[in-house]
Amino acid sequence: MASQVIAQEIVTLAVVVPFLLYSLLLANQGKRKGEVLLAGTLAYCLYMYATYCFVAVYNPFFLVYVVLMSLSFFGFIITMYGLISKRDTLHFSKLPNKYIGYSTVALGSIILLMWLGRLIPPLLQGSTPSDLEHYTTFPIQALDLGIVVPLAIIGGIAFARKKNLGYLLVPVITIKGIAMLLAIDAMIASMLINGISIDVVEMFVFPLFTALFCFNLVVVMKNLQEQKI
Repeated sequence: MASQVIAQEIVTLAVVVPFLLYSLLLANQGKRKGEVLLAGTLAYCLYMYATYCFVAVYNPFFLVYVVLMSLSFFGFIITMYGLISKRDTLHFSKLPNKYIGYSTVALGSIILLMWLGRLIPPLLQGSTPSDLEHYTTFPIQALDLGIVVPLAIIGGIAFARKKNLGYLLVPVITIKGIAMLLAIDAMIASMLINGISIDVVEMFVFPLFTALFCFNLVVVMKNLQEQKI
């Protein structure tokens, strides 16, 4: 577990923090792309530090996690409000809406099936899932199933249908997804280095989706028409 957390923190320091600073710079320059990138990056930070607050064993950094979670939450709300309150919505020159929309739905569906595949069989057998370990419940699975999956599916369908809701949600979900997938890729690499067994399918599926969503983000940002805020 420690090696996985270390790998995730390396991704945070090497990728997420520079990306956060870059998006802040663009947003402060009045660029729409900056706000979109900032919202997605803050969504990842909120998710990550919420899991640290509710999953990680108590340690001297607990209050730091709480502060970072709070800053990420209010920063995300303020940024999204700024996007939603604009008189004109996001505009794109040309997009493969169905491809990007339904690939987002596919990611949400895979997360849904992955967690249900681990939770439903023990439930039917009347036993406790082995993944529970020393925890009393599944907070990460609750966040994914209750928030991430519905947002990915609803946002993806709306994007495929060229709805404003999809234009707001999918870029945020894509950026958050890339950061999370990079963290998972780092965890997988760390587990392999430390001789920890891992599902072969997961070893290939997660890096594949990382590349897919990086491509999607490039396409979306390239075609987002820049307007002064």
